[in-house]
Amino acid sequence: MTQDNQPPSDAGAGSANSSNGESFLPQSTVLIVDDNPQNIELLQAFLESLPVKLVTAVDGVEALEKVAEHNPDLILLDIMMPRMSGFQVCRKLKADAKTRDIQVLMVTALNELGDIEQATECGTDDFVSKPVNKFELLTRVKSLLRVRHLKSELERALTYLNEIEHDEETL
Repeated sequence: MTQDNQPPSDAGAGSANSSNGESFLPQSTVLIVDDNPQNIELLQAFLESLPVKLVTAVDGVEALEKVAEHNPDLILLDIMMPRMSGFQVCRKLKADAKTRDIQVLMVTALNELGDIEQATECGTDDFVSKPVNKFELLTRVKSLLRVRHLKSELERALTYLNEIEHDEETL
């Protein structure tokens, strides 16, 4: 592993309080996947103001390993990479029940309609074009993390309600 894909252990792990306006985000993990170290550094710099843990990978194969290891809430996924494209990674994640709810934001220099259609077909939740605008990226990241955490809360509530219903039936 190179130093380029090893963020500081507490990268972006600022406190989630109302002073930074991000109190709606529980501790989240964001995986940044790009084969260009400068792109990874730029995305890390853009996200450092958020109370998130940042993890990085340099290609699709490593991304899948990091997903298994860190269970991220959101993946910023480059499309054009060696060994496995972002399209392939996204398809694999969305086909697996354990990882299908991870939010995927494709970050790409591709902006042909066919590429956008292919990204949508493979299950991406959103996409941004390179060069990335910091405000647009932060807005989309916050939105996708909100969706991820609201979905988790809803699933917990439904599980709880199902347990209560089951308990009442057995009385």
